[in-house]
This record gives sequence, structure tokens and C-alpha cells, in this order.
Amino acid sequence: MKIGAILFLAMLFALPAPGEAQTGRLEQIRQKGVITLGYIDGAAPFSFVGEDKQPQGYSVDLCREIAVGIRAQLKLPGLETRWVALTIQNRLEAVRTGRVDLECSTTTWTLSRQAEVDFSLITFVDGGSILTKSGAGGGRLLDFDGKRVAVISGTTTEKVLREGLAQRSIKAEVVTVKSRAEGLKLLEASKVDGFASDRTTLISLAASAQASGTFKLLDEDFSIEPYALALPRGDHDFRLAVNRVLARLYRTNDIVGIYNRWLGKLGPPSLLLSATYFVQGLSE
Repeated sequence: MKIGAILFLAMLFALPAPGEAQTGRLEQIRQKGVITLGYIDGAAPFSFVGEDKQPQGYSVDLCREIAVGIRAQLKLPGLETRWVALTIQNRLEAVRTGRVDLECSTTTWTLSRQAEVDFSLITFVDGGSILTKSGAGGGRLLDFDGKRVAVISGTTTEKVLREGLAQRSIKAEVVTVKSRAEGLKLLEASKVDGFASDRTTLISLAASAQASGTFKLLDEDFSIEPYALALPRGDHDFRLAVNRVLARLYRTNDIVGIYNRWLGKLGPPSLLLSATYFVQGLSE
């Protein structure tokens, strides 16, 4: 073999593989001195803007804890936390394109979404339900035959709602909206008969209504919604750093303080959520 060919092969094998050539998210955070977190307004009690114009909520607090953990891991006491407002429609794209490092709201972990982004440990377990006016009859999905149900477009709730209606041969009209505020407004104006979303979010909407007892929820859930934090796909070190903080919160029961701060008024964690915390409290 000629010397030139040998040198070429030596250089070729010395080159890093495509995945190795890419800078991991932790190193990017170290170089920039900033961790960028995405949030969604109007998703109380998980993610919303408070009176101080800063993001607040259960998921937001989890991400703040993660930022503290990464700051300690990278030994960067001056690491800045930067918040970026997102929408339900663009949140996964923001993670996929690197606009944010981590998305902190109410994203349900599904296999189809995992083709675009990765997910942290499960942060909450909810279920899909429908909010109706308190004077409306019935409390089951079957009672919406011939009626109109609003739901936010592009969500897992929309997908599961349509599937549930089709499986049970319920002829209800699905009206898509862009936000929870829009769905609630349609319901208040009686332009729809119900607004479908995650049960905990609907409870918060009902609790914030001006008139007490204005709304009620279905007696049944039509889906299970495991929430997790969306992060860049394939970045194992960053995912480990995120999960290390979450596992510590679950293992030490520090998660209880965060839960009580934002969800305590709804009662203690369900047996399913308590089991989720317990199983994911991984040891170091």
C-alpha cells in the first residue's frame, strides 16, 4: 500500500464519529454560561406567569431545581437561567431546534413525540377529562353524543378524545382551539358543551372561575397523561443530569414540598402518583 493511502486511512480513522463531533448540551451550557428553559403561560398550576411577570408553577419549580443541580455539576456559580415563553404548538420544535434546553410545562410523554425529542423521568400523572357547565346533565363521555367539545389542537388530549369518540361511536363535534383561555371562553359563552383537557388543569380553571360552582368535571377520565420534561434527543449526559435532580427530589421526598405548594389544595398525591415518585427515586 502506498504511503499516501496509509496516511489517508490513518487520518480517516482518527476523525471523530458524527455523534462525537457534536458538542453536548452540557458543554454548550458551560460555554455560554446560560441554561435556557421554556415555559407555557396559562397552564396553571404547572406553568404560568405570576403577578411578578415571572414563570411559576409545579413544572417550573422542577426546572429551577434542575438548573441549580446543573450549576453545581458544572461548578458555575454564575450560571444564568434564561426563560423563554413558548406555546403548546411550538414547544417540541423549540426543544428539537435548540431554542431551549429544556421544556417545563405539561407535555405528555408519547412514543411518537420521542421520535423528535427525549424525555426526563415522569414528573406527574394526569388524566383527560371534560369541563362542563354545572347545570349540564350527565357525567360521562357518552353523554356528549350530538354535542360540541372544544380541545386544544396538536395535543395528546385531542388525539385521544377523537379516538375515544370513534371507538364508542359517539357523534360529537370536536372544535379545536389554540389555548385553554379560548376553550374556556367558548364554554362560558355556551358555544360548546364541554372543554377537554387534563383533569388537574381543568380543576384549576374551574377554581379560578368568578362564580363558585359554575363548572363541573366528568365522573370518568378518558386517558392517562404521563407528564415529563422534553429535552434534546440523544444527549445522554444532559438527560442524566436532569434525571439525577428529579430522582433526588423523589428519593428524599423533597418533591412533596413542591407538590404541596402548587397542588396541595387538591389533596395529597394520588396512589398512582405516589408510586411514580417512589419507583423513580433512583439511588446514586
